[in-house]
Amino acid sequence: MRHALRLSVTAAALAALAGCGKRAPTRPQIGVALAAPDSFDSDLERGMRRVADSLGFDLHVVTADGDTARQASLVDGFVARRMDAIVIAPVGDAGAGTAVDKGNAARIPVFTVARPADGGDVVSEVESDDRQGGKLLGDWVVARLEGGGNVAILDQPAPDVRARVAGFKGALSGYPNLRILADPTVDPPTRAAARHKMDALLATDQHIDAVFGTDDEMALGAVAAIQAAGRKDVLVVAYDAVPEARAALLQGTPLVALAAQDPVALGARAIAGVAVKLKGGTVPATVTVPVRLVQKP
Repeated sequence: MRHALRLSVTAAALAALAGCGKRAPTRPQIGVALAAPDSFDSDLERGMRRVADSLGFDLHVVTADGDTARQASLVDGFVARRMDAIVIAPVGDAGAGTAVDKGNAARIPVFTVARPADGGDVVSEVESDDRQGGKLLGDWVVARLEGGGNVAILDQPAPDVRARVAGFKGALSGYPNLRILADPTVDPPTRAAARHKMDALLATDQHIDAVFGTDDEMALGAVAAIQAAGRKDVLVVAYDAVPEARAALLQGTPLVALAAQDPVALGARAIAGVAVKLKGGTVPATVTVPVRLVQKP
């Protein structure tokens, strides 16, 4: 009996020693570098956390405060802490490639959300369907102007904006009586610069019926110029639908329709892609999330 007991104790001890060399299973650790502390990125985070909580992932969320160099530095921190994956919401259309490169060098899978990076290798880009959003607004303008009139576009030098403009122009292309009078590039893409461009357009002798603001800053700049000129006959449509633009829509300004992104869905799709990758699955290189039309009630 004593011999059997000794054997039992020895076996238990060996099993315990064997287990000591194994690393206990841990929850996946995901680093998230957002662009700025605004409502859009807050909704991105909300969508990410919703999925992460359901999957048992730990999110480590930091904000770059609109600074691409800071975003790259934050990704350095994720690399040092050996995150299982990194999700970046790039600050702008340039500079985020440096942050992606840092993740690549450490062999950590990197995802982007809301806009693409300008370099590096990402597993998947999760973006709004910009072309579809532009088409929604173009279709709205066609219907409102009944297939005839003059339109201006406040353009920007950015890849996502090119897709929006392509969708908008595509919607107008079948209507020869709808003319695009001007599509000036607003650079820098600020509200003040957009207002200046709109002031110049209104000063010409050509009548403008509608303006496509390729984001809310372009549209709100156009609205300021139109109101300052006392014009009641120019409509503005815009892509993005941030709270200030939604307020302008409800307040009876010239801004009458918005193509609204869904940042909660974007964030959720990004973390869902991370989950597939960490399980060894294949993730699409590009994932697009539909945009919806918002009009004044």
